[in-house]
Amino acid sequence: MNYKGKITTSGSSEAIRFEKELFKQNPEFKQQAEVRADIIGPGKMLISVVDRLEIEQEEDPIVGAFLSFLENDLNKNPAAVSPLDAKTIARAKALTKGVVYTDDDFK
Repeated sequence: MNYKGKITTSGSSEAIRFEKELFKQNPEFKQQAEVRADIIGPGKMLISVVDRLEIEQEEDPIVGAFLSFLENDLNKNPAAVSPLDAKTIARAKALTKGVVYTDDDFK
């Protein structure tokens, strides 16, 4: 779902106003909620509701957004989920054979 909005000013700050339906359908974006904006590309911004623990852990906003997308899609389309078969697992192993990595590669 997407929502329209406009950039405006609020006091001496810049602000983004969105249509009220966004807040009705997504109550986590209530007034006074603490949010974080991450620029994810030219003209693209990801706005997330955060709590103090998430700020301290510095979660990756892109991974979080992707996992939320997957969760939503899986809830809407549970029939689309199927187990991995042996053939697919064997293909994945063949494609990644010889790939060397360390945990540091994922930090």
